[in-house]
Amino acid sequence: MKPSQFAKGFQARPDTTSSEKRTALDRLNAIDGLVQEKPKAREPVGRASQPEPVASTEEAAPPSTENESVEYRAWRIEHGYRPGQIIELPLKAIKPSPFNPRHFYLKASIAELAVNLAKQGQQQAIHVIPDYAAPGSYYVSDGGRRVRALKEANKEIVKAIVVDLPIGLESYKLGYDLNVQRDSQTVFDNAIVWKRFIDEKHFQSQRELADHLGLDESTVAVALSVAKLPEAIMHEMVVRPDRFGSNMAYQVGRYHGARGTDATLRLINRILADDLSTRQVADIVKGRAAPQESPKPAGRQRYAQRLEIKLDGVAVGDLKSYGDDRLELRLKGLTKDRRDALLHLIEEMLKAK
Repeated sequence: MKPSQFAKGFQARPDTTSSEKRTALDRLNAIDGLVQEKPKAREPVGRASQPEPVASTEEAAPPSTENESVEYRAWRIEHGYRPGQIIELPLKAIKPSPFNPRHFYLKASIAELAVNLAKQGQQQAIHVIPDYAAPGSYYVSDGGRRVRALKEANKEIVKAIVVDLPIGLESYKLGYDLNVQRDSQTVFDNAIVWKRFIDEKHFQSQRELADHLGLDESTVAVALSVAKLPEAIMHEMVVRPDRFGSNMAYQVGRYHGARGTDATLRLINRILADDLSTRQVADIVKGRAAPQESPKPAGRQRYAQRLEIKLDGVAVGDLKSYGDDRLELRLKGLTKDRRDALLHLIEEMLKAK
């Protein structure tokens, strides 16, 4: 397949370090550039299931885009589509990509976005790729969280830009780079997806995978080690990316290998409750410290509910409920004024009858 305009950036130059993010920005700007420079084309009328078709002749076709794929050109000629045009598609026609770099989507985050979409509507179009083998359906290239939130909000239509990108490792690399730029890619997403890539022989070794992503092999090795954890345990950690980065997740994985699931869940609770450092957890894993060495009752009670608290879109802590009569609020990173105001509000609420 001839490389597309969006995909050709992959051959432009390799990523050299895990911290280098220019490639992601370049590719995102390429898409945004098409949107900004698109001609004032007529969008489909009503809630049609497909972009409004035009006569499929070369004269009626939109002008050619350099290096576009044969499949994409045939699709856009059939539907009268211009690159970068925002159209409306039925939400039921959108499906997840098998090469989506994200695996975990937080329920609380999806619910929050769904409320916003219900009030304000969809403000940003998703990017989709036609499934040429199943006409009328599309893979999500960018916007999986928005798709889930739209479904949660019981929407039937999604605004989308149809991009020329093959479904495969190139599609994964673009999404991965963009998620790294947005700081939304977690070690747990990498663990699940990279293990599947190795299992399905997309890559023959972790070194080959690391080379493709421009990462150190040790980074891939840590993620594949984390992949041995049950997803139920990963779910307990993925909600707190501020506490469970690669190193902490790796230590939790080692502990699970030695102690099993129940003990690991108790360790995760203690990491959050006592704000343990990675070094402290490593000492517990090595047997240098007891998992319950602090003077707290054995068999710590698990919380019944947990609410993540954000300020200006950044997680600062959580509120947990235990049983019928106990609440535990843990926050950090607050300014003194915010902290004092919050303490005053709580004091006033407790005084109220």
